[in-house]
Amino acid sequence: MEIKPREEVKEEFEVEAKKLANSFKFAGVGIFTALKKERNMKIHFLAMIAVIIFGLAFRIEPMEWIACIILFGGVIGAEMFNTAIETVVDLVTPYKNEKAKITKDVAAGGVLVWAIASAVAGLIIFVPKVVDLFIR
Repeated sequence: MEIKPREEVKEEFEVEAKKLANSFKFAGVGIFTALKKERNMKIHFLAMIAVIIFGLAFRIEPMEWIACIILFGGVIGAEMFNTAIETVVDLVTPYKNEKAKITKDVAAGGVLVWAIASAVAGLIIFVPKVVDLFIR
């Protein structure tokens, strides 16, 4: 096994650290771009903000916060994958194509499944708290 000089190790570390930093930068640009350009992403983001506000107002439990955070990530991540899939399909299939349509419809359906499941979970968390508010 070869022992590398300290400067060479330092240089390799700096290169790898820069690659990692760039990866996070590009991911951040992707999130910002999706939020800026995609209507449904804006809707999901506003729903997330509303849930956070209601969660704070109703003082939901830590496990309920965890569920909400997982669902936020799932829906927003699914929407971003859907956007990426639709963009690639549009790039490689600039004309009408039944398989391209199926691909885009299935990707959009995946987002809808996540969104419906998240809405149901939100109702399970928040409806009892709203009902308690009116019963007291």
